[in-house]
Amino acid sequence: MAMQLVELTDEAKSFLKTRQPDGGYVSLGIDGGGCAGFTYSWDTTKEIKDGTLIDNVLVVDRLTEIYIIGSTIDYVQETAGSYLKIINPKATSSCGCGESFGV
Repeated sequence: MAMQLVELTDEAKSFLKTRQPDGGYVSLGIDGGGCAGFTYSWDTTKEIKDGTLIDNVLVVDRLTEIYIIGSTIDYVQETAGSYLKIINPKATSSCGCGESFGV
């Protein structure tokens, strides 16, 4: 059985649907930088061209796939705020705030 690229929790799917542009999707990529090496990059797009569509709501950039395969994305609501949390089994390090990671 092949590993799923990314799993979205029900909470994450619901949240991402509220952020979709009309006829478009939320997109996830990575950028170099941050205190641990890479940072997650969120945006919106009307096209799927160089990515994989997950649950008809999230487009994962093809170059990002290798770094996040097997990850779970959850939407967390805490007293201090709410955010999308990426639980990445490939990450070998991360910063204290969870905004960057290393592989």
